[in-house]
Amino acid sequence: MASQWSWSTGTRRGPRTTTRPTPRTNVWPMRFADPFPVDRLDPNSVAKPDTPSSYLLNLTLGTPPVTIVGIADTGSDLIWTQCKPCTDCFKQAAPLFDPRKSSTYKDISCHTSQCGLIDQTFCDGRDVCGYAYTYGDNTFTVGTLATETLTMGSSSGRPAIFPKTIFGCGHHNSRNFDDRLSGIIGLGGGSTSLISQMGKATGGKFSYCLVPYSDHGISSKLNFGANAVVAGSGVVSTPLVQKDTKTFYYVTLEAVSVGKTRIEFTSGNSSTSGEEGNIIIDSGTTFTLLPQDFYTKIEAAMVKSVKLPRVRGPSHYSSLCYKAEKDVRLSIPTVTFHFKGADVTLNSANSFVPVVDNVVCFTVIPTPIQMTIYGNLVQTNYLIGYDTQNMKLSFKPVDCTLH
Repeated sequence: MASQWSWSTGTRRGPRTTTRPTPRTNVWPMRFADPFPVDRLDPNSVAKPDTPSSYLLNLTLGTPPVTIVGIADTGSDLIWTQCKPCTDCFKQAAPLFDPRKSSTYKDISCHTSQCGLIDQTFCDGRDVCGYAYTYGDNTFTVGTLATETLTMGSSSGRPAIFPKTIFGCGHHNSRNFDDRLSGIIGLGGGSTSLISQMGKATGGKFSYCLVPYSDHGISSKLNFGANAVVAGSGVVSTPLVQKDTKTFYYVTLEAVSVGKTRIEFTSGNSSTSGEEGNIIIDSGTTFTLLPQDFYTKIEAAMVKSVKLPRVRGPSHYSSLCYKAEKDVRLSIPTVTFHFKGADVTLNSANSFVPVVDNVVCFTVIPTPIQMTIYGNLVQTNYLIGYDTQNMKLSFKPVDCTLH
């Protein structure tokens, strides 16, 4: 089966990491081809035009179906939305999902194998499986694990229906989410993610093409199954590396080049610097997070190459920012990420992002967590394909506004 959806941009904060695995941080839309569906979310950015944020995805849940809007996140597994009754929740523009009004909602018992599919579950005293899911930016959701019918629209007009989908009904959630969100949609490799629960329908393949945040009003696309194959001129591929934590999509980063200066990957730990699977790719994290020593060398090479006036940027962004009153493309050197078997070249729009008027900041930062992450800003204008059957990740440079 093939499918494709579209998604929009929305606000998110820093690098996210689940306590079970470890990361997470930002997200998008998609489309399905016959006979598989497509849901579209108009790309109404909930962020300021100059503020990096995330990609959002909408689905419908329950019977009758209720639309939920979540951060699309390849760095976590759990699908969750805020639910009634909500004892402590962030403000949400849309009505909260009310499980009492759905004929297909069912709590998961704490004595079933389903209750053990994620870590941090507990029995709430009613024989109902409770969960507590925390991310690397310290956001969290606590609630009830349940099953429900998940529906996605289709370009053919025939919806794709996934009964008994496991999801989190959040009753106590962090308040630092935007009000257009209702939760997070996990697209990781674990058993409770949307990708895994779609099962054989996707053939283990999905791909997306992220539109830059600056292109407001244009949806990004996420493809499943046959539509997700990335092929043709310019495609490069790197092996996906299987590790104990199945949530994350690990690849191997060998070096980063700034212009013609190549900097070999180092992690600060000589025993892990040459390790396979030393970085994850994450649609939910905005910035790219690298080990401090490695980042310092990259920043030094960038500072040496860029002749623009350096300025102090907003505190929650990169420390490497420049005043740029004109087009900066000729002032910024090419940055290349050398993955095993695949060189991915960034242009200035990938490597520097506008944060305030006439100020651009580097989209790579030293990691504040014990995780190395390839974030979503550097992924824009690349068609990126995940093939979990053949264990490879493919990149193809394209204009995602046209794809």
